[in-house]
Amino acid sequence: MAPENYLTISQLSTYLKRKFDLDPYLRKVFVVGEVSNFRKRPNGHQYFSLKDEHSRISVVMFKSAFNRLPFDLEEGMKVLATGSVTLYEPSGNYQMVLESLEPEGLGALYQAMEQLKAKLKAEGLLDRPRRPLPAYPKRIAVVTSPTGAVIRDILTTIRRRYPIVQVTVFPTLVQGKQAAGQIASAFRQIEERAADFDLVIVARGGGSIEDLWPFNEEEVARAIVASSLPVISSIGHETDTTIADLVADLRAPTPTAAAELAVPVLQEVLLNLYKYQERLVLAIRSQVNQAKQRFSRSQQSYVLQEPQRLYQAYIQQLDLANQRLEQAQDRYLTQQQQSLAQLKHRLTLQVPTRRIQAGQEAVQLAQRQLHQAKSHYFQAQSDHLAKQAGLLEALSPLKILARGYAVVQEGDQLVRSIDQLSVGQTLDIQLRDGQATAQVQALQAGQLSSTNRNEEIE
Repeated sequence: MAPENYLTISQLSTYLKRKFDLDPYLRKVFVVGEVSNFRKRPNGHQYFSLKDEHSRISVVMFKSAFNRLPFDLEEGMKVLATGSVTLYEPSGNYQMVLESLEPEGLGALYQAMEQLKAKLKAEGLLDRPRRPLPAYPKRIAVVTSPTGAVIRDILTTIRRRYPIVQVTVFPTLVQGKQAAGQIASAFRQIEERAADFDLVIVARGGGSIEDLWPFNEEEVARAIVASSLPVISSIGHETDTTIADLVADLRAPTPTAAAELAVPVLQEVLLNLYKYQERLVLAIRSQVNQAKQRFSRSQQSYVLQEPQRLYQAYIQQLDLANQRLEQAQDRYLTQQQQSLAQLKHRLTLQVPTRRIQAGQEAVQLAQRQLHQAKSHYFQAQSDHLAKQAGLLEALSPLKILARGYAVVQEGDQLVRSIDQLSVGQTLDIQLRDGQATAQVQALQAGQLSSTNRNEEIE
């Protein structure tokens, strides 16, 4: 078969990934398994495995989904997982992308609740000072379901006891996965309008631990703690105790009791306000239903249905790249530290003080040699000068004159021979200690005696 008919590894991986992504049975998978190889990563994206007695599957839970967990995930915990199965192209491994996790069984729920209790207690949130309730509130915010007996009991009691108070209901779900987020959002809305209210009531009727679970979630607890208004909590029956009850400023055994604790006793009816509230709830519900229908029609698109799949692979690649970068940085720093240590060692061997000391000794030696050479030179020059002075003195005419000789001149002419003289000629005679003028009286030719010659030679 021709080479062009062969697939590259990337093409095969892309084809298989598309098969996984388009398979309707793999878009929403529900599995039960035990958490394995879990180490919490600081950046929020978690990579671990789910296993049973015979098999194991790699899973990834991205930051947005992991942060919604109502409990601390631990190694070996048995969980109910919901997610999609896909293929990670760079390695060719299939994996499960988790959307949610739930502990299996009531024991796990109680365990998650106790974990959160311990965490909040360590932060001092369970033992913090409680804010006092206002004696005569003018405006009350109520966070609960817009339908059911709870809101009716609260409103009926408030109308019966204290009709002049204004009650604002922040309708939320009170059970299910979305309830905690809606309750926390309602508290944030109230906090934005804190000047409009005097206190907050959060309430729900009785139910199982699963039904009451949104009020055991950290998001709701922290929203209650962050409220600047005092909060009355009435969740479930009198025997039920939730995290919301523990962090609220006051716990009421029932929603009716919460209303009684919130207002003093008066006898008027707030029927009109209740009707307006019902109409508002119906109008909001109608708008929400219309929006849900429009949203449902838009959800049919694959990209809009699960947009996170477009970037999940890139997030994993980024995590791997960050890991490689950290390793390379560590290697580089280690090499630089080793080079620095070697340079320090070499610098220690090349101590500047030793070289300076050797240079100073060389300069001192050169100075001594220069002094000696200068002394020898001056002595030699002195000896030479003395010798030349002796020779000059020996040849000096003055010394010859001192021995009795004289210099005879006629005018400017030196007289060396008798042939230069004549009788009557006037001569200048230079003696050792002066001059004399003489006149020639007679001339007689002849030579010096041997004695005189010897003296002349001397």
